[in-house]
Amino acid sequence: MQQIPEGIDPEIWSQIQETFDKIKEDAGIEPDEEYMSELEELLGMSVDEMNEGHMKMIKTRTVGVELVHDDAKFPTYAYPSDSGFDLWSVEEVNFLPFERKLVSTGLSFDIPEGHEIQVRTKSGLAIKQGLMVLNSPGTVDQGYTGEVKVILMNMNNMAMTVDKGQKIAQAVLCSVESGKKIYLHHVEEFNEKERGDNGFGSTGI
Repeated sequence: MQQIPEGIDPEIWSQIQETFDKIKEDAGIEPDEEYMSELEELLGMSVDEMNEGHMKMIKTRTVGVELVHDDAKFPTYAYPSDSGFDLWSVEEVNFLPFERKLVSTGLSFDIPEGHEIQVRTKSGLAIKQGLMVLNSPGTVDQGYTGEVKVILMNMNNMAMTVDKGQKIAQAVLCSVESGKKIYLHHVEEFNEKERGDNGFGSTGI
């Protein structure tokens, strides 16, 4: 995919796209080939590429990241297709058997509205070292701007050590509805639904 041309502000780029779409809508026709050719030459890309770039920009979520510790590592995705990015410890932490401790990441996040960050156990850390995020997934609310710390638990019957600079968890940006968009309505009784109060094991194993 061709990127937005160098020197063009993303917001201006979005306005160009919106204006172009409005012209087509108001005119009720598709621009002729000559006009399209001139527009593509001006922008340095085809209209299809412009539409694709615009859609990518709309879907992209920006998360501000602040390093609040000298030894903090900037979070990264191991692969572009991964849903979680890695978090590292900025300290050495010793665990007794079955002990839980709070481990610092040295990171703070500016989370976009309508989202939260969920902190989850790394599968490799769990299977190889028996270290798990105790409250997985831990929730980092959109309004929280303090340092993110991970509740790790040693699930082994022997002492374990988390080294400084070691991966300790993964974080996933998730869409959520915050409290200001939800109305908790008190009712005396619910209308009966198909499943009712059939809970654990009610659908078989």
